[in-house]
Amino acid sequence: MKINTVRFGEIEVSESSCFEMVDSILGYAEEKEFVLVEHKENSNLKWLQSTLTPELAFVVTFAGFFGIDYSFELPEAVQESLDIVDVDDILVLNIVLIPHEKPQESTINLLAPLIFNIKNRKGSQVILSGSNFRVDYPLFEKEALC
Repeated sequence: MKINTVRFGEIEVSESSCFEMVDSILGYAEEKEFVLVEHKENSNLKWLQSTLTPELAFVVTFAGFFGIDYSFELPEAVQESLDIVDVDDILVLNIVLIPHEKPQESTINLLAPLIFNIKNRKGSQVILSGSNFRVDYPLFEKEALC
């Protein structure tokens, strides 16, 4: 399948990297299909690119890549809506915000992870209500940047 993107031009993607959003990403209700695109080989960052809107793509990552201790209980309603049967079928990604002028101040959204069932290619953004997670958790420790 070929899709047009602003960042990568026209790219060919495999069906196995496409995900249908059962519950949309907040603020993007009309966007139902995304594809996961490598930022560059062996990068900790990836792009979640809309297949409908060429200019819409989110930088995403695994919190664990940055040493963030991140675990939570997935609500049963989400497990049902994504048809999750086995924990090994779950892919958890978090949206990253990278300020153009100050990339060292990048943050990761831990409060509203993106949950994907890799078997059936369904996804959803989940708000972890009642948790102490933040939408703007610093991706890098300030001491390490000095």
